[in-house]
Amino acid sequence: MNNETSPSQGAVSHPVREFAMRFTSSTRGARLARRLVSHRLDSWGHPYTGDVNETLALITSELAANAVRHGHVAGRDFHVRLSETGGSPRTLRVEVTDTRTERVPLLTAQEPPGDEESGRGLLIVARLASRWAVAPRADGPGKSVWAELWLPGGAPVPAPVRHFPANA
Repeated sequence: MNNETSPSQGAVSHPVREFAMRFTSSTRGARLARRLVSHRLDSWGHPYTGDVNETLALITSELAANAVRHGHVAGRDFHVRLSETGGSPRTLRVEVTDTRTERVPLLTAQEPPGDEESGRGLLIVARLASRWAVAPRADGPGKSVWAELWLPGGAPVPAPVRHFPANA
């Protein structure tokens, strides 16, 4: 499913633009999700090398990787939805949905022990996003993890992470 709506007039809460697609629950699917989100952002006027594109691509990468690693159910895909809303603040939102209900991520700011190879993805999301959360999937079993960036004119977009606190 690939969907984009054209710019519209109306309520601030409705997306001005939207892109949605299903991906295979694999590392290849996660990589493709990141690339297509970056491509779509570029076509919406957020250049590949800009902070907005790089930040949201990294957030998408972390959420998609988590959907593959922790939300995988055999034979089921994960879904990515990217939207931009107008108003104040203008907002870009990425939402990744999987069908695994019982594995909900913990909302914690605690880093894993120093030499652990995983466990920092949602810490990166929390640091980069203007806000983020986990919600039950609206149209079936599973969950959605979403993150928003408020665009300039509202609140400043965080700069991409150049190093991780554990490696500082």
